[in-house]
Amino acid sequence: MSATLPDIDASKLTTTLTKTPKEAYDLEQMYFGKNFTDHMLCIRYTEDSGWEAPEIKPYGPLQIDPAAFVLNYSVETFEGMKAFRAPDGTVNLFRPEKNMQRLATSSQRIMLPKFDQAQFLQCIKELIKVDQRFVPDEYGYSLYIRPNFIGTDPNLNVKDSKEALLYAYLSPVGPYFPRTVKLCANSKEARAWPGGVGNYKLGGNYAPAVRPAMDAVKMGYDQILWLLGDDHYVTEVGTMNFFIFWTNSQGERELVTAPLDGIILPGVTRDSLLALARKWGEFKVSERKITMPEVVKALAEGRVLEAFGAGTACVVCSVSSAFYEGTDYAIPVDAADPDAVFGPLTKRLRGELLDIQYGKTRSPWAVPV
Repeated sequence: MSATLPDIDASKLTTTLTKTPKEAYDLEQMYFGKNFTDHMLCIRYTEDSGWEAPEIKPYGPLQIDPAAFVLNYSVETFEGMKAFRAPDGTVNLFRPEKNMQRLATSSQRIMLPKFDQAQFLQCIKELIKVDQRFVPDEYGYSLYIRPNFIGTDPNLNVKDSKEALLYAYLSPVGPYFPRTVKLCANSKEARAWPGGVGNYKLGGNYAPAVRPAMDAVKMGYDQILWLLGDDHYVTEVGTMNFFIFWTNSQGERELVTAPLDGIILPGVTRDSLLALARKWGEFKVSERKITMPEVVKALAEGRVLEAFGAGTACVVCSVSSAFYEGTDYAIPVDAADPDAVFGPLTKRLRGELLDIQYGKTRSPWAVPV
């Protein structure tokens, strides 16, 4: 930001409350991304005036020019966060500074204006306070937070947007995958590639993945296992980071996930699970490239212990099978329990993470609203 133009200032936040508040949602209504709370946060930017005063107002449609950059050139980035209610009634965010950092990094990649991360986060906290009655009390349920950052300049020239809108809204949600998931490996289409933008959370990364994902669903699978290159490098699962727990070829127990090589999205849940596993110090934890032929070989040799996807929406979900080159490969979940929804390691990681998020375990990762 130029020193002469205002940045986001949470102290200037204004609030206009809805005159038609919604009924609270029942737990069985809390499908992911289907229901929204009463209010939203909007902050506008122009190159001439800088950031305007933040505003909390009733949730509703945006007014946007048909020629806006976001509608023509996908100049858009977003984040996914959650708020959790602790047993004492307080509401916590989980490592929200990581989401602000990633939003800033992603927005700079598409030349959206810089913003004060701490002030924007404070505005989000105020929005949650206004709609805190929508934060579920039940363990496993939460309030999903979706910040969006879009270019709104009405200009068809392909360059940086001189106008922008940073906004956020809230959605009470339940468990994303209350069961194991089946994967369909895809080596013919790429989610991301070297030199691309797979490590940024841009809307343009998601739209091209919809058709392959729906094709996988039609075949009876839940998610795509994205493979890359002639060696079939295992990258991500749908919109999640992918982990495999196995005995590697050197005979070591190892938890491995793809490295942050410019292709992989740096997930907050991913980073948290790696930190927890390394803190335990019970097995090798690696960020390195693995290929699907390596996974198939390990399955044939009985070395795969379990596998799972991880992300804000699902937290963690165990993988029970993967279709690859005409064959369905069963992936162990829990040898001691054929009906298990989570493998032993997946369950332990999920439990420790949820206990932090819901305030049962004290941690600096839990940030009070």
